[in-house]
Amino acid sequence: MLDETLLGNRLAAVRLLILDVDGVMTDGGISLSSRDETKRFHVRDGSGIKYLRRSGVDVAIITGRDSKAVARRAQELGVVEIHQRALKKWPVVESILSRRRLTPEQAAYVGDDLVDLPVMLRVGVSFAVADAHEEVRRRADAVTRNPGGHGAVREVAEAILRAQGKWDEIVADYVEVGGLGEDA
Repeated sequence: MLDETLLGNRLAAVRLLILDVDGVMTDGGISLSSRDETKRFHVRDGSGIKYLRRSGVDVAIITGRDSKAVARRAQELGVVEIHQRALKKWPVVESILSRRRLTPEQAAYVGDDLVDLPVMLRVGVSFAVADAHEEVRRRADAVTRNPGGHGAVREVAEAILRAQGKWDEIVADYVEVGGLGEDA
């Protein structure tokens, strides 16, 4: 775990937040039907993603599964960097960073299980959600207070925006002009 000052310094450099899906953007539950699976996403997580994007921090989604629900949610949030069926996530992250001319130190990652460790151990800041596997929590730079699918992504988004001095601007947009009229 990083101390608060070092964590803040590393978050200030973040230009890309990379998210796992099952167990991070969702609570990890999967409902299967004969056609596809359904997933439950938290609206505040979606708002956090939109705040990041509006503030110049991009977001990528990488998951080992393939789901129409994930593709739809990414589209709703304006996330264009979505990679499904990514069983080995680090090569995908390397490709994203290379294309965007970013260093690993400019990326943050949120994960919950062992498959996320190769990325978590290589990026500038790694977060484990509160209910992540013990091995993942132990190796993360920070652990969220909220579990996956229940506001953990929003918590990370706010931490990045606060470290970059952008959070007050987001709040002011709502206080001063009554909001921007967008749902997440």
